[in-house]
Amino acid sequence: MNPNKPPADIQGSGSPTPGHESAELPVCGVVLVDKTAGMSSHDAVDLVRRLTGLRKVGHGGTLDPFATGLLLILVGKATRFFDLLAPLKKTYRVTVKFGARSTTGDVDGEISPVAGTVTRAGLEAALPRFTGLIQQKVPAFSAVKRGGVPLYKLARRGRQVDRPVREVEVCSLDLAGFDAGAQQAVLDVRCSKGTYIRTLCEDIGAALGTGAYAARLRRTAVGELKVENAATPEQLTGQPRPQLLTAANPSFLSCWSALYFLPVRELSPTEIRAVSFGQPIAGSEEGPVRLGSAGRLLAVYGPGERQGFIRPLVMVA
Repeated sequence: MNPNKPPADIQGSGSPTPGHESAELPVCGVVLVDKTAGMSSHDAVDLVRRLTGLRKVGHGGTLDPFATGLLLILVGKATRFFDLLAPLKKTYRVTVKFGARSTTGDVDGEISPVAGTVTRAGLEAALPRFTGLIQQKVPAFSAVKRGGVPLYKLARRGRQVDRPVREVEVCSLDLAGFDAGAQQAVLDVRCSKGTYIRTLCEDIGAALGTGAYAARLRRTAVGELKVENAATPEQLTGQPRPQLLTAANPSFLSCWSALYFLPVRELSPTEIRAVSFGQPIAGSEEGPVRLGSAGRLLAVYGPGERQGFIRPLVMVA
């Protein structure tokens, strides 16, 4: 099944009017947004909330304001699936500027020149060191908290604090282009949740004996969901409200389709009744599984305490 083409019977003509959830077919889906530079993830959430009339709207993982690209906006009961969607691998294209540093690690910070010149050969030799499991220090300008206060607020006050170091995974790191004169490189990165591309750029520059920062950053995919199927804020604004959360909107995915990476179990009538009451059912699945009937998602279940049974993780119906 193509994850970017949700079955029409999930959220088709039987969909409730946006803003009015139905017990029979609750609002549950993901809007693929192609975020523009300068827009925060919170701004994108507010936009979809305003356009749909729904209060229950969230995101599946933030993007920095300077970055563009794919942002998953979770609507209705899809907000319950954050913990399943957030760990999906992310794919980025980043333009790295060498020979300078930024206070924020990106183009929005204060830029200062740094001595040193990077060659294509030197860069190609260094990149393998930054693939696989690597250690990253959390940026000073990040939402990670120290003593209950976000680091970016402490940084703006001029306070120096110990920043935590985290292990992340860079699955692939490819050189897509290099301009020796401009001292810029274009890198394609596929990585785990929690990877800071700004920090990756800075660390690569340091390994090459100079400064570096992210001049441009675009998220091109989240798992198998592609930015090519996303809508810009302008495109979303131009759509009639009744079609925003239906298959008539190419950038909308039902929860069934958005959770494409989970195995599927079709339920019997007896199991449907048990699931509708949130009861455990017999099963040997070792991880989360989509439970459905005729292509409609009813719940996500997972291993329970009782051997031979699975229990509800997230209820939809």
